[in-house]
Amino acid sequence: MRAMSRNDLLLFLGFSAAVLLMPIWMQPFGAAYPDLLQRFMIFAIFAVGFNILFGLTGYLSFGHAAFFGVGSYAAVWSFKLLSLDAIPALVFAIVVSGVFALLIGYMSLRRSGIYFSILTLAFAQMSYNLAYSVLTPITNGETGLQLTLGDPRHLDAAIGQSSVGQPVPTLLGQSLGGFAGFYFCAGFLILAFFLAQRITGSPFGMMLKGIKSNQTRMNYTGFNTKPYTLAAFVISGMYAGLAGALLAVTDPLAGAERMQWTASGEVVLMTILGGAGTLVGPVIGAWLIKYFENIFSAINDSVLRRFFGFLPDGVAEGFVTVTSKFVGEGWFLTLGLVFVLIVVFLPGGIMEGVRRIAGLFNRSRPSPTVPGKPLRQAQPAE
Repeated sequence: MRAMSRNDLLLFLGFSAAVLLMPIWMQPFGAAYPDLLQRFMIFAIFAVGFNILFGLTGYLSFGHAAFFGVGSYAAVWSFKLLSLDAIPALVFAIVVSGVFALLIGYMSLRRSGIYFSILTLAFAQMSYNLAYSVLTPITNGETGLQLTLGDPRHLDAAIGQSSVGQPVPTLLGQSLGGFAGFYFCAGFLILAFFLAQRITGSPFGMMLKGIKSNQTRMNYTGFNTKPYTLAAFVISGMYAGLAGALLAVTDPLAGAERMQWTASGEVVLMTILGGAGTLVGPVIGAWLIKYFENIFSAINDSVLRRFFGFLPDGVAEGFVTVTSKFVGEGWFLTLGLVFVLIVVFLPGGIMEGVRRIAGLFNRSRPSPTVPGKPLRQAQPAE
C-alpha cells in the first residue's frame, strides 16, 4: 500500500484533531456532554462504513441496521459469557457481523439496482422479526438482552475477577463511563476513518469506484467485479457491527429496535446529507442528524419564550407559536426541510457546498505567472 500523500495526511490530522477536541468546540452548541458525544462517534463509524458500499461502490443497501443490531447482540453475549472487557466483545462483534454480512451479501449481490436494495431491506426485516419473536432465547425478544450478576463470564472467572453491583463494560478493568467512553469511541472513529481513507486511495478502492462508474463496462473488459462488491459489502457490514458493539459498550443493552428499517434509512440520510462518496461527508451527516435528534428535540415552549423574551409579548408569542412547530416533537420537520434544501441546491451534500466555497476563494486568487513567459491562450478546440 502506497504512502499517504501530503493532502491525505493533513486531512487525517485535521479530522483527528476535530474529533479529539469535540468536548471543547461543541460546548457553544450545547452538545458537549459525554453520552451525546459517544453517539456522535458511534453513528459516524456506522456512516463511514456504509459509505464504502454506497458512496464508493454505488450499491444502496436498506438493510445495514441488521449488522448494527447483530454487532450489539454479539457484544452483549460476549459480556455475558466471556468477559466484561470491551476488546474481546468488539472483536467478537466484528467477526460475527462480518460472517453475517458475507451470507447476506452473497445472496443479495446476485441482483443490482433497486432489486439489491429491496433484498437487503427484506433480509433486515427478517432479522428484526427473528430477533423480536422467533429467536427469543438468544435475543430476549422485546425486553432486550441485558447484563445480570448471574452471567457466567468464564474469562473473568478464570482470572478471579468479579463485579460488584450492576456489571458494566470496562477496558483493562477501567470504567468506560463519561469522557473515558467518549475517547474510547473516538479512537475507533479515527481508526475507522484512517482505514476508509486508505481503502479509498488503494487499487481496491479504485476498482470500487470503477464499479460505481460503469460495472457493465468493467465486466466486458474481463474484470470479475463480484468479489470486489462482496468484499465492500462485508467491510461495510463489519463497520456497522463495530458501531453496534460500541453502542453496547456505552449502553449494555441489545434490542431488536436497533435492527428496524428506520435505522437503515437513518444511515442513508446521514450519508446523502453529508455527501456520498466523500470521506468527511458521512461523518458530518451523522453528527448533524444526531444533533437534531438530541438537541432540537429537547427545545420546548419555555425555552423559546426565554429566547424571544426581548420582543414585545404579542410578537414573542407569535414567534414561539411558529418556531415550536420545528423543534421539540417537530424536529423531524426541521430535518426534512434541511434535507430537501440540501438535495435541491447541493445534490452532492454538505461537502459540495464546502467545495463550492473553496472554489470561490481559489477563483479570487490570481493565477501564478512566470516572468517573461506569456499566458497560454485557450484554443477554440479546447
